[in-house]
Amino acid sequence: MDEQLRGSVSGAYRAFRAELLKFLGKRLGSSADAADLAQDAFTQWLDWRDREQVQQPRAFLFQIARNLLRDHWRRQQSRPQASEDVDSAQTLHAMADEQGASPLEHVEQQQRLHLLARALDDLSPRRREAFVLHKFDGLSQVEVAQRMGISLSMVEKHIASALLHCKRRVEGQAVADET
Repeated sequence: MDEQLRGSVSGAYRAFRAELLKFLGKRLGSSADAADLAQDAFTQWLDWRDREQVQQPRAFLFQIARNLLRDHWRRQQSRPQASEDVDSAQTLHAMADEQGASPLEHVEQQQRLHLLARALDDLSPRRREAFVLHKFDGLSQVEVAQRMGISLSMVEKHIASALLHCKRRVEGQAVADET
């Protein structure tokens, strides 16, 4: 079966989504958080440069999921409680300040965060709201949908599109800076 799915994220989605949700749900205790991380796992696979070379899609996908779980738990342990009136740029800068880096790393990190904040400003208001509520305020996609009064599917589309936009903006600027 792995041979048929090699490089096919959509095929893997159909084949492994339920199993991945069960795996994540057991470890998170929340079906909403499990759905969020499962979507993030598939999104990361889509962003993977050599996805056509993946020999064992199930193992690859579950490794991404384990990495996302580890990152999720770390964030939960060290997450500062941001007030709702703080804008996204201030939140990004506060998170960078907490990570204790060398002066050069700090400057580079601040530049990347500035690019990210500008990328967020380029998003439509609704897309930005969905993204910020999910990624910075820590709401599940279900909670974002309820708060914004839109469907879960629309929230997923907003978040995936915002992630892709931000990634392209930050990576595009990094390439331009190197030349």
